[in-house]
Amino acid sequence: MELSGIIGYPITPFNADTQGVDLEKLGNVIDILLEANVNAIAALGSAGEAAYLSELEWQQVAEFTVQYVAGKVPVVIGIAELTTQQAIKYAQYAYEIGADVIMLSPFSYYKLSEEEIFAHYDAVSNATPLPIMVYNNPATCGVDMSPEFMLKMIDSIKNASMIKESSGDIQRMHKIHKLSAGKVPFYNGCNHLALEALNAGAQGWCTAAPCLIGDQPKQLFDAIKAGNNAQAKTLFYQQYEFLEYIVVSGLAASVKCGLEIKGHRVGGPRKPLLPLSSDAKNTLETLLSELG
Repeated sequence: MELSGIIGYPITPFNADTQGVDLEKLGNVIDILLEANVNAIAALGSAGEAAYLSELEWQQVAEFTVQYVAGKVPVVIGIAELTTQQAIKYAQYAYEIGADVIMLSPFSYYKLSEEEIFAHYDAVSNATPLPIMVYNNPATCGVDMSPEFMLKMIDSIKNASMIKESSGDIQRMHKIHKLSAGKVPFYNGCNHLALEALNAGAQGWCTAAPCLIGDQPKQLFDAIKAGNNAQAKTLFYQQYEFLEYIVVSGLAASVKCGLEIKGHRVGGPRKPLLPLSSDAKNTLETLLSELG
């Protein structure tokens, strides 16, 4: 499967009483993303606080997302586990529930060698037939994979077929495009690089922004693909400050705060994450108001 366009990331709402996952509210968030015309939905990424969920909660979110989306768009399930054994377990579960793609990142306590990372991906690939998005997110996962190494895995691991690049370095995307002769699809995971990344040949943009600003990211993507560079530049700079702010303020906390501002009470982030301060909330409210 080859994804293209805007890949929307839902947050994970928590029940105020039990602090468990609120699946009804998760359905509401998925509806918001679908109404924003996203081309795929990726559950259990950073915005979904996957690292803070129990195994049961992770499974609940994964299964509910696949069932609720019901084939309207492809569903990507994020997997970032310390052990290969647990990553395999989650990958097999994603296949069993009918997910379309897994987004796999190597999560590290010890510094992993390329040999260890390769073995991790290869083991997961051998455990599931699902396509694998190789996800490079050094700020969160503690592992930074070079374009050359990721392309080596794409060439050598049977189900590894696409790359999500979130290092924040646009040169990585240029290298992926150049070294693969444009044959390996790659996706932008950094909001503030959206304009450059899509112009550099990114197949899509992975973002939680549609939770708060509707189809404005899709409008940007469509403008670039249509060759309307002037419109794309205007759309990007309209969104730029907001796109940067929700990341630097803490993605899960800021998107949840933004949803509350817009009348959708989804609870706060799970501790040790904290909700936005009143000043930060006021800033976000202003940014959202400016974007309509």
